[in-house]
Amino acid sequence: MTAQEPKTPETGVRGEVNQDRFVGGQDLTRWKSPIGRFMVRIAQRITAFLGPYAALVITLAVGLAVVLALALVFGEVYESVTEADGVAGLDHPVLDAAKSVRSPALNVAVTAYTDIGGTIGMPIIAVVIMIWLALRRRSWTPVILIVTAGLGSLLMTIAGKQLFGRARPNLSDAVPPYEHSPSFPSGHSLNSIVIAGIVAYIIILRLETTRARVVTILVASAFAITIGLSRVYLGHHWLTDVLAAWALGIAWLALVITAHRLYLTVRARHAEHVVS
Repeated sequence: MTAQEPKTPETGVRGEVNQDRFVGGQDLTRWKSPIGRFMVRIAQRITAFLGPYAALVITLAVGLAVVLALALVFGEVYESVTEADGVAGLDHPVLDAAKSVRSPALNVAVTAYTDIGGTIGMPIIAVVIMIWLALRRRSWTPVILIVTAGLGSLLMTIAGKQLFGRARPNLSDAVPPYEHSPSFPSGHSLNSIVIAGIVAYIIILRLETTRARVVTILVASAFAITIGLSRVYLGHHWLTDVLAAWALGIAWLALVITAHRLYLTVRARHAEHVVS
């Protein structure tokens, strides 16, 4: 996605233990909070019975349940604000501003771009990057992280649309081809921030310079932000649908990254124990 990784990186478990655990001099396997240390103990117990990958999958499953509950609570709050017309002062002016800058050529370009974050474009990108990372690193970890991250964002999108059913902007305000599913949350925005975020995270683990890490974060952020804004420009979503998707996506990313840190911690401590 961005700057190059080391030419001869270590692969497999050894690469994960020796390279993935350090980012800019910070050891991701060191937990300062009591809650973090408690989670490490739980992860170690699961690993002892089922293995490290099983522990990672179980942690991600628990995290997914948490984020789905968060999506439900977030949606309830969002719906209450909407019913009170609290978002009308934000959504409609932004849509009007988007309509004012439209042109036939720009509409075609933005439609083509937003399709990258759709139900066809985003999975293709995710699978290609996932396979490349898995083969390059000879590890199942990128597969588990990307598949779980994408599945979580998909489930949140489906649940949010079915539970709240918010109407999209009027078709007269939208650019064809039209979409008819509920508006909350924006699936394009949620999926793009989650996939771009987890791919950027995996890549950053092997980057050696601060500049390369910053460029990676900026590219991933720019992609997620512009996909979200394209949905508003085209009149397919309200701005608040996009903002909600970004918030849910960031929360889910934080949980996925936490699960991976627990996995790295268990791997690293096991390696240290073997050496000693």
